Amino acid sequence: MVNKAYKKLSIHRQCELLEVSRSSYYYEARPETEENLSLMRQIDALHLKHPYYGVLRMRAALSTPQMPLSDKRIRRLMRRMAIEAVYPKGNLSKACKMHLKYPYLLRDLHIEYPNQVWSTDITYVPMKHGFMYLCAVIDWHSRYILSWKLSNTLSAGFCVEALEEAVQKYGRPDILNTDQGSQFSSDIFTGSVSQNGIRLSMDGKGRATDNIAIERFWRSIKYENIYLYGYDSSIDLYRGIKDYIRFYNDERKHQGLEEQTPAVVYFCQREQNVTVTAFTT
Repeated sequence: MVNKAYKKLSIHRQCELLEVSRSSYYYEARPETEENLSLMRQIDALHLKHPYYGVLRMRAALSTPQMPLSDKRIRRLMRRMAIEAVYPKGNLSKACKMHLKYPYLLRDLHIEYPNQVWSTDITYVPMKHGFMYLCAVIDWHSRYILSWKLSNTLSAGFCVEALEEAVQKYGRPDILNTDQGSQFSSDIFTGSVSQNGIRLSMDGKGRATDNIAIERFWRSIKYENIYLYGYDSSIDLYRGIKDYIRFYNDERKHQGLEEQTPAVVYFCQREQNVTVTAFTT
């Protein structure tokens, strides 16, 4: 077949001899090596423990005498994973005037009942031979996972699907909190939030704890499931996440919920809140 290393015949001539259209011959991007995938998993685990680690500290922590790492390599992989250090950033550039700004609405807010505040976010999910991205929607008060979606790209579409599914199943919240990522500030996502009559809240820059409910869930699912099993395929990953979220919602008791499960807190208190509201009305 076509061989780029063969210097005697050009790519165009090789395609002619093989009766293949030159326009149909194109470069196919190589997947990440097993070594890089292993390194990406280590970066992900270290980022969960120390989200303030940037490229330099990440490189220093992961380098060994047997395998020294370069800043360039760590930076490229962190960008591929959509991971960056959490720290207060300076005003190095002016915001685009076309983009709407949404304030953080949860400061000093007492979250007392289900569907008062939801949170959503995206996280990198490592596998043995590749990686995916996971988006989830969580009820802040009960820690109940309302919906989730897997994707192999960082598009806004699967975030909208997760939100729409949660609204269809459980109604709408008063407030939805997100970070300032491009998926959540996109017109398609903010439009969906607005159409459902939800107030949108966004984290401040470098404020990891502003969305702590979903960030804590990422740590739980990765250390209690994803890192343990190292799924081979996206189908196995989907089934594993589905089983874990069922366990997390219905069986896993939380100290912060007085040893109750998220499902018990969400559905019981939601029913009580609806009853009280109806009686008051």
